Amino acid sequence: MTSSNAWHVYMVRCRDGTLYTGIATDLNRRIAEHNSEKNGAKYTRSRRPVCLVYSEKVESRSAAAKREYCLRRLSVSEKRELIDDAC
Repeated sequence: MTSSNAWHVYMVRCRDGTLYTGIATDLNRRIAEHNSEKNGAKYTRSRRPVCLVYSEKVESRSAAAKREYCLRRLSVSEKRELIDDAC
């Protein structure tokens, strides 16, 4: 798998302490977009800055979307446990 084909599922912690989950091919660029004035998700625009707290690499966009869906369905405590286990 080349880096241009790699997909990442990620979670960022927003300024207000909430967690946002997304997918991207270029994780550093996407985090920068979340923190920029022009780009980023509507949810994170009013909650900047965000910081990356969790990420995992997956093999395809389809796998990334499926994993993102699973992560979004977790409770806040389950998400925190996942983040803590990744450290």
